[in-house]
Amino acid sequence: MSMMQEFKDFAVKGNVMDLAVGVIIGGAFGKITTSLVEDVIMPIVSAIMGGKIDFSNMFIVLGDVPAGTAMTYTALKEAGVPVLAYGNFITILINFIILAFIVFMLVKGMNKMRKEAKAEPEAPAEPTEEVLLLREISAKLSK
Repeated sequence: MSMMQEFKDFAVKGNVMDLAVGVIIGGAFGKITTSLVEDVIMPIVSAIMGGKIDFSNMFIVLGDVPAGTAMTYTALKEAGVPVLAYGNFITILINFIILAFIVFMLVKGMNKMRKEAKAEPEAPAEPTEEVLLLREISAKLSK
């Protein structure tokens, strides 16, 4: 079997295709979660704290700042100044916690559905009249 044929067989297996779909959906879901954190949750947290907290501009400058450079995270990064961006880390950490919680809830729901599916064994069917008659005959013959 040629290497190309082996690769084709591998690539079209169901598990590989499922993984590809999962990665694509995961990427899209990650963007949704990022938007939820950056555009919804963080502004609410900032408003609760008095409107003075902007996590995207929480950083510590670790190097020399060129003259005329604005003291914003974006401007400092563009100028090549080393910056410890702990505010960005906080945002990403919150993003991860939300995503991990959602995945946990999905797994918990799937496990519950599996448990319910296994917990309901099918009731045995009522024996037919012929089976009952054969049992009766068998019992009389064995006496």
